[in-house]
Amino acid sequence: MPASNPTLLALDFDGVICDGLKEYFQTAWKAYCQIWQPDQNNPPKGLDQKFYRLRPVVETGWEMPVLLRALVLETKEDEILERWVAIASEIITNHRIKPPEVSAIVDTIRDHWIASDLDSWLAEHRFYPGVVERLQKALARSTNFVIISTKEGRFIKQLLLQQGLKLSDSQVYGKETKCPKHQILQELNQKNYDNDSIIWFIEDRLKTLQVVQHQPALETVELFLANWGYNTSEERQQAFRDSRINLLSLDQFRQDFSMWC
Repeated sequence: MPASNPTLLALDFDGVICDGLKEYFQTAWKAYCQIWQPDQNNPPKGLDQKFYRLRPVVETGWEMPVLLRALVLETKEDEILERWVAIASEIITNHRIKPPEVSAIVDTIRDHWIASDLDSWLAEHRFYPGVVERLQKALARSTNFVIISTKEGRFIKQLLLQQGLKLSDSQVYGKETKCPKHQILQELNQKNYDNDSIIWFIEDRLKTLQVVQHQPALETVELFLANWGYNTSEERQQAFRDSRINLLSLDQFRQDFSMWC
């Protein structure tokens, strides 16, 4: 049973704090067009909905246009869910591209969009109801929080600034840190904000939580799977059966910490 209150909240961004599905799809489609140059610049009807359903398989940004490629090639959704890593590897190998190259294309498209029309880019994101208010409440009660994400830190800070949350560089660990999340958590644990520091980690990817779970140095970190994020029903069931991982609902998240378990 977790302690009644954490002294540090560590949160993923996409799928926990912010839902950027619409922005992901538009950015991914533009990257797809640049890489694969389809005859039509408009995405096929229904492609966005398929992408939204399969978003849980995507771990980092370069996979988004690759996922669209798999869908355009009519790969079955069940197969993508079961074999995504292998499918993504096959696609980039067959097209002779590398993840860093795809990632650079995605980031350049996003940078251009932000620079040319920031308002429309921001408008394609929505924050899950009550999440920003809950973070503000945590800060008011002296609960520190950091964000650990595979999204670029500058994008995270820009989005949160729009919501009235101005974060310092030390509060955001984005893709630019080039460190796995469990390593960042170990560093935070070692810093030990005070002698009785208690870290709660909220993430929407079960695999990420399972990696943390197997780090001996992180055995005191409480783990939560955000069931409103980019995860599947099967993953939520796995988390429910795992005694180390707490399945967290959005309604619970918005309440006091005592209601999180």
